[in-house]
Amino acid sequence: MSAPQTLALVGGGKMGSALLGGWLAAGFEPARISVYDPAPSEALKTLAAEKGFALNPQHAPAEAVVLAVKPQVLDAVASGISALFGRETFLLSILAGKTIANLAARLPVSAILRAMPNTPAAIGRGVTGVYANDSVSADQRAKAEFLLSGVGGVEWVERESLIDAVTAISGSGPAYVFHLVEALAQAGAELGLPQDLALRLARATVEGSGELLYRQPETSAEILRKNVTSPGGTTQAALDVLMAPDGLTALMARATAAARTRAEDLSG
Repeated sequence: MSAPQTLALVGGGKMGSALLGGWLAAGFEPARISVYDPAPSEALKTLAAEKGFALNPQHAPAEAVVLAVKPQVLDAVASGISALFGRETFLLSILAGKTIANLAARLPVSAILRAMPNTPAAIGRGVTGVYANDSVSADQRAKAEFLLSGVGGVEWVERESLIDAVTAISGSGPAYVFHLVEALAQAGAELGLPQDLALRLARATVEGSGELLYRQPETSAEILRKNVTSPGGTTQAALDVLMAPDGLTALMARATAAARTRAEDLSG
């Protein structure tokens, strides 16, 4: 995959900084990167001094613009970044809920990709769903994939509306996993374990299970589940509750539907 010749990152917060770290780790030449943030953190200032990318330089057209600000400040930001866009510029937006039509109405660009990464991007283990409109060329798609792959896997969707589903599953998904740790720890405490021990057991169990999934990509989650489950045993007794018609699958369906609906509400 090829990298864009010049890159402007608008927004140096958690996700913007995670992407930036991935690009630098992948060998993207810092001199070709400009980062724009009205209130850069001390860490971002230090990184700019150490690595050599430009922080808040004069605006000039870039081949790729990555928009990583908070969705609610889009209007305020859009009016000040028009000079970053030239005839060949493409926009890669990671703003939750902001549609391509919304972005095109505010920024002078037609080639737009909409992406939804997740927080494990901070350690290079994220996954990003991405959609490209018809104005994005094959070369631009490849360059966008290069930019996103620096923080984990990349999955393409064929309809923009599916980005809201991606948001509900992988975008918000880490919070569901963290809540599972909380719920499992609370269950352990109710069974009589000391709270701190229950939390350590729950956390280590989720950490190890996730690592097992990662190290055995050829083995399905179903098979891994069955490997733990002896017929008539303790695990089976618990799964009989979790896999009941009103169990975890039904609960997760309701939860992710609520997340998708909220993403749709935020569009525009």
